[in-house]
Amino acid sequence: MMINQNALSRSHKVVYSLCTQHSLKSYQVMKPRLVKCFLLWGLLGLSTAAISAGPTTVAQFDYRLWPEAINNPAGFDKASRAALLVYAPVLEKLSKASDAELLAKFHIKSLSRASINDWMTQQLAMLGRNYQLAATDCQASDWTCAVVGVKPENFVAQARLITAKIPVALTAWQQQLSGFAGDYASEQMRLAALFPKVNSEVSVINAQEFNGDELADRLFYLSFDDGPSAPKSTTDELITMLTAQQKSAVFFVLGENFSSRLKKNSKDELAKLYGQQCVAIHGYQHQSHAKWADWQQSIQRTQVLIASTLADKQTVALFRPPYGQRKVDSGAFFQRQGLRVALWNLDSQDWNQKISSDAIIGRMVALMLIKTSWYCVISRYSR
Repeated sequence: MMINQNALSRSHKVVYSLCTQHSLKSYQVMKPRLVKCFLLWGLLGLSTAAISAGPTTVAQFDYRLWPEAINNPAGFDKASRAALLVYAPVLEKLSKASDAELLAKFHIKSLSRASINDWMTQQLAMLGRNYQLAATDCQASDWTCAVVGVKPENFVAQARLITAKIPVALTAWQQQLSGFAGDYASEQMRLAALFPKVNSEVSVINAQEFNGDELADRLFYLSFDDGPSAPKSTTDELITMLTAQQKSAVFFVLGENFSSRLKKNSKDELAKLYGQQCVAIHGYQHQSHAKWADWQQSIQRTQVLIASTLADKQTVALFRPPYGQRKVDSGAFFQRQGLRVALWNLDSQDWNQKISSDAIIGRMVALMLIKTSWYCVISRYSR
């Protein structure tokens, strides 16, 4: 697919902003084995089917409504505490919706209440844990610290009381974040409602999979999906940017695109291009690996292609399924191949033309505030 300059600039603006203006200071990536958060980025080259699978309403947030700096640990943690206090009651309210209400809201024909309940339990527990992580340096005079020491199971009830008394100066911020919380929680609950009949990144299936939720704070991947692009275009420019920022990333490549690039560059040239970056598998084609009859060959073919082109130190034994979709019984296969399935727990929706680059940044900052007590990022790059 041809890359238009507007889309290219949009992708770079988001990545550059999160890597510089928002200070990713606890960055640990090269030859990564641990993950805290995955942030999914996918701007270009997705099929119409992929786009139609996205949410009807994309959750967006203007983080600039928050009046204090967030590019330092103390400032970020305070904003994180505030965001968690607002998000928790909104999430709990959504959990009380009936099956009939959710079917109508999500425009689906059936749902799994068990999957929804599992997801909701995990999310509410996460909010309480993340709040405590963000509260280690709390001051008694800080309104965001009023829930320090509260047990996770009591966090939502206390958050509801606190958010009823948020300072008037933060009214616009609170109103917009509440709207964002409702839209984002709906995005994720819809995925949970469809799981596992239609599986996705919303939950792991077996021990070969991870999405970062279970790991220690302040560990993350920066990654890009779907490349490589044509020579001297997106992939090359992104790697140049990352190198200039002294950051490395994991590139989940499509075998088809990798093979096309090898027709224009030698193996040595491609190895030099990726340099200190890491390369992992996204399948041979961008198809659902839950429905594709040749899904195993897709992975094996790409695995062989990468191994025959790049040095061992440039590769990492991970597979990210397109759309997050994979066979429910695929665990044994991935174990035999020596691969883990790398999902994600933050989705930027940047492939979605309904959302601007500024809105993507705002969405990601809001999700980072909710999901972790310090910045963690993984991006999804499309060709």
